[in-house]
Amino acid sequence: METIMLFILCGLSALLLVLVILLLRRPAGAAGHAEDRVARMEKALSMQLQRSMQDNLTQFSMQRDEIGAQMTRMAQLLSGDVGRMSEAQQNSLRGMGMQLVEMVRLNQQKLDEMRLTLEKSLKSMSEDNARRLEEMRRTVDEKLQSTLESRLNQSFEMVSKRLEQVYRSLGEMQALAEGVGDLKRVLSNVKVRGTWGEVQLGALLEQMLAPSQYACNVAVRPGSAERVEYAICLPGKDDEGSAVYLPIDAKFPQEAYLRLTDAAREGDAAAVEAQAKQLENILKAQARQIMEKYINPPHTTDFAIMYLPTEGLYAEAVRRSGFIESLQRDYRVSVAGPSTLTALLNSLQMGFRTLAIEKHSSEVWRLLGECKREFNEFAGMLDKTRKKLQEAVNTMDTAAKKSRRIDRKLRAVQIGEAILDEDIEGDALA
Repeated sequence: METIMLFILCGLSALLLVLVILLLRRPAGAAGHAEDRVARMEKALSMQLQRSMQDNLTQFSMQRDEIGAQMTRMAQLLSGDVGRMSEAQQNSLRGMGMQLVEMVRLNQQKLDEMRLTLEKSLKSMSEDNARRLEEMRRTVDEKLQSTLESRLNQSFEMVSKRLEQVYRSLGEMQALAEGVGDLKRVLSNVKVRGTWGEVQLGALLEQMLAPSQYACNVAVRPGSAERVEYAICLPGKDDEGSAVYLPIDAKFPQEAYLRLTDAAREGDAAAVEAQAKQLENILKAQARQIMEKYINPPHTTDFAIMYLPTEGLYAEAVRRSGFIESLQRDYRVSVAGPSTLTALLNSLQMGFRTLAIEKHSSEVWRLLGECKREFNEFAGMLDKTRKKLQEAVNTMDTAAKKSRRIDRKLRAVQIGEAILDEDIEGDALA
């Protein structure tokens, strides 16, 4: 309502403003008359505004009374509704309280039942678990007992085996110690060392050559008691049954070699040179001894072999510049170690095989001639056999032809007999 009144006032103010503007724009002669009209209009407008305001106030009062009455009725209605709603809510709350009490009672009852059921289940489960735990304990005890016994038995067995191995190892170590002691005794005795070198030389010859290709304890000088331990039998040139021996003697100057290695280990160059010179002199003396005792052409070759049974000793001899050549030139003695002697024996074995092939080549040619003659005879026999087979084939062809002719004649006879029988039967029927 206040908004409507505001609009009305705004409209009247605008109308008044328009009238004032129109009056101001009229000529000056009519100013007095216009002012009268404006005054009348102002008065009329003022009266109209008063009447409008009075009407509005009356209308506002009536509307206020009406709104107050409506508010009173609404308050009464609301108070009644609130009372009814309060009573309804109280009734609902009482119903809900009773339902809650019933639900609590039912829940308590169900909880009691569930508690009893759970107690029974837990008791049953505890008894079952106790029984199973007891069974598991017994099973575990049995398995532990059996496993422990088996493990203990295995451990005792392993310990026994290990003790047996230890005892065997101790026995082997004792045997090895005895062998080392024997080897030390062998290597400390000059005569025994020489025997050991000769045994090693004999083993190499036995492995590489046939028994007929070498000999032991050979007297290379007729009428002399000197005998070389081993000699390789080379074929002679004049007589087929004669043999030329290649003497091989084993030497092992260990003391001089050990002194040389000790000096080299200490780093004393002067001592090394002195000991090497002493070893060289010893080997030269032994080479001279071999030349004087065992080289005796034409029963032997014009040179001999001095076998050094260790590679270290042989390497030391080879290391001396010109030493090997001087032994070959002055004493006609070649020095060989285990590896070089093996290579020499291999080459000799190949030579033996070549010589055997040359000796048996005539016999091979004779056998080839006999094979050729036998083959020619066999070819003649094959030719004769081929001719005989051809004659037999021809005879078989002739016999086959005769057989076919006889067969044709027999079929002709059978046909004639059949015709004769038919004629006889026809005459009989007629």
